[in-house]
Amino acid sequence: MPPIARPKLLPLAIAALLSGCAVTRVEPPPPAPAPVQFKEDAGWQRARAAAPVPDDWWTLFGDPLLDDLERRLVIGNENLQIAAAQLASLRATLDASKQAVYPTVTANLGATRSGSVTGSAPSGGARTANSVSLSASASWETDLWGRLRMAQSGAEANEQASADDLALARLSAQATLAQTYFSLRTADAQLALYERTVQAYRKTLALTQDLFEAGVDARSAVLQARTQLETAQSQLAAALSQRAQDEHAIAVLLGIAPSELDLARQAGLPAVPDLPELLPATLLERRPDIAAAERRVAAAYAGIGQADAAWFPDLTLSAGLGYRSPAFAKLLSAPNLFWSLGPSIAQAVLDGGQRRLASAQARASAEQATAVYRQTVLTAFQEVEDSLVAARQLAQQAQHQEQALQAAQQTLELVLLQYRSGSVSYLNVVAAQTSALGAESSLLAIRNSQLAAVNILLKNIAGRWQAEGVKASQGG
Repeated sequence: MPPIARPKLLPLAIAALLSGCAVTRVEPPPPAPAPVQFKEDAGWQRARAAAPVPDDWWTLFGDPLLDDLERRLVIGNENLQIAAAQLASLRATLDASKQAVYPTVTANLGATRSGSVTGSAPSGGARTANSVSLSASASWETDLWGRLRMAQSGAEANEQASADDLALARLSAQATLAQTYFSLRTADAQLALYERTVQAYRKTLALTQDLFEAGVDARSAVLQARTQLETAQSQLAAALSQRAQDEHAIAVLLGIAPSELDLARQAGLPAVPDLPELLPATLLERRPDIAAAERRVAAAYAGIGQADAAWFPDLTLSAGLGYRSPAFAKLLSAPNLFWSLGPSIAQAVLDGGQRRLASAQARASAEQATAVYRQTVLTAFQEVEDSLVAARQLAQQAQHQEQALQAAQQTLELVLLQYRSGSVSYLNVVAAQTSALGAESSLLAIRNSQLAAVNILLKNIAGRWQAEGVKASQGG
């Protein structure tokens, strides 16, 4: 057997491989910078360092039942299962792209029996032959221009973006569950309020009926008292309906049927967490939607590298080794050995402009991803600013409403005493009772809005803040 001759193109290919790495790479633009401070509160500004924060951010509300529901949410929520399956699919795609840079080796074992007819009848004859082969071949695309590396880089970025999508879905579901839970607890508090009100109105109706029968008050006072009682009972029924709907929504979030969840009533609302004195603007860098948008920018720019690599030739190194024999017993003998080795270069000469269009499309996609990323950042800052305004104003509104409720309750007590003594009409009682009920109902609504505002703020800063670490850096 003659000695194997070295292919003349192999040194050239190796030299090009060493000198032409990733020439098609296009670097993405730098991330959008965070402002020094938030507009709506001069005290909420960038911190020098950020302390680690636990993922269970909802524990800031100090409600054990909410903690239990949030833990059940991560296990049973069907939307989270969908996002997790999408992430698993992209991870499989990433693993496949990593394997594409390695050589491909195949093995083949075959046996055939063939026949041919020679001459013409009747003098012609048939001839048969057996052939057994055992071979192995290997091929390796050298990725001279970085196309496969760009594909792997894009797959990694997409996989990371999918992981961020899963984190965003989890955070959104947790925030939705918390908000629905606060609405349920508000309905519980309203139920307790309306039940007390119904009892009080029944006593007032009985008192008015007694005064009417004694000839002290008019029948119109009895009718007004009955109207108030029926109205309060109607509001009680509406609160029961709202609570049932909130409980059903919580069950679906947990991934169970509404009939499988029965939450006991609790009259009190969770406490509103105290906001930290300073809030670092860099917390937004950990928002899953911003991280996912940034990763998609990286994936889009990797796509530019892939598209540009199509302008250069593909170099593939291939080798084959095998045996071929008419009999299996003599298959592995030296005379039956055959082999092949050599490079191949493929270059598209005429493609009707497909490469140019693919490159333009990749650049347009990168510009779109960049714009989406920047808009996501701007939207995130707007959401935090809005949450800061809401949280601050609602805190002041709650203080004023508490004072209004105290005044309304004192007025009601005074008017009831005056009515029993006959110095005022029942119209004064109706006005005082309506004012007291409205003041307490408004306070419950404001406290629910406070919880919602803090909940949304926590969601908008990726579900966590760190008051201790921020206070430590106040000097900077």
